Amino acid sequence: MDAELEPEDAKIITLARSARARSAAATGAAVRDTTGRTYAAVDVNLPSLELGALAVAIAMAVSSGAEALEAAAVVSAAGELSEAELAPARDLKTGQVLLAAPDGSLAARYPGATRSA
Repeated sequence: MDAELEPEDAKIITLARSARARSAAATGAAVRDTTGRTYAAVDVNLPSLELGALAVAIAMAVSSGAEALEAAAVVSAAGELSEAELAPARDLKTGQVLLAAPDGSLAARYPGATRSA
């Protein structure tokens, strides 16, 4: 894990890695809402429904009453996140989105993923 990560950020990366490993999914994600609750998820790939792991974790938080997120983490072999993947995080004014490699090392940081005016 990256030494410059805050413990709570390292925790959501660990949760995302665990969800990914448990499901043998390509991507795992975890989010932390403004009350400290966390939600972890993986990609959903069904014939009639495809959702990215970050979108699923955000949907779980919203369905539990979250109105904003402090942070989100995605664990994937991808080198970057697309604007479409970041859009739900921006909708919830997420403080930062972290992208980690499968080994948990920090690959990218998207600070202040808030929607611009």
